[in-house]
Amino acid sequence: MMMHSDCEKILLSQEQLKERIARMGKKISTDFDESEPIIAIGILKGSVIFMADLVREIEKSVELEFMAVSSYGASTKSSGAVKILKDLDIDISGKNVLIIEDIIDSGITLSYLKEMLLKRNPKSLKICTLLNKPERRKADVKVDYIGFDIPDEFVIGYGLDYDNKYRNLPYIGILKREIYE
Repeated sequence: MMMHSDCEKILLSQEQLKERIARMGKKISTDFDESEPIIAIGILKGSVIFMADLVREIEKSVELEFMAVSSYGASTKSSGAVKILKDLDIDISGKNVLIIEDIIDSGITLSYLKEMLLKRNPKSLKICTLLNKPERRKADVKVDYIGFDIPDEFVIGYGLDYDNKYRNLPYIGILKREIYE
């Protein structure tokens, strides 16, 4: 696969992603109760590609749900103000819930989301992210499953975008600065 011309470099290859996601799916499969389904909540739009690959690796009954949450607007940095654009279509009370994120940087959005969902009384609530930027963290949020810790770079591909472009790249790349500055 050729690298997109707007990429500075490929950070994580298609093969690295596939291998790590398979391991994450197996771990999730062993961590959740056998008898009850997992309600996998994908955070739109960035988590969709990761979520699709991850749930196929989970050897348990999985129900798919989605939420759309915004804290960015048109910026490349979080505004800190969280807005729910699409809420859940089901009641999660008494259910095993797995929030699936593409990337966690400040943690502000996820912290807000976790508190909001915990008020709905799930049996359990775990958080899974493909990418984690620990040096950007502003909110203390426990992440149960992390694909990769990455440096503080602007990344695209595999669901992640800039201006709604690049989501379809099969790898995670670092976007050239001149594209977004």
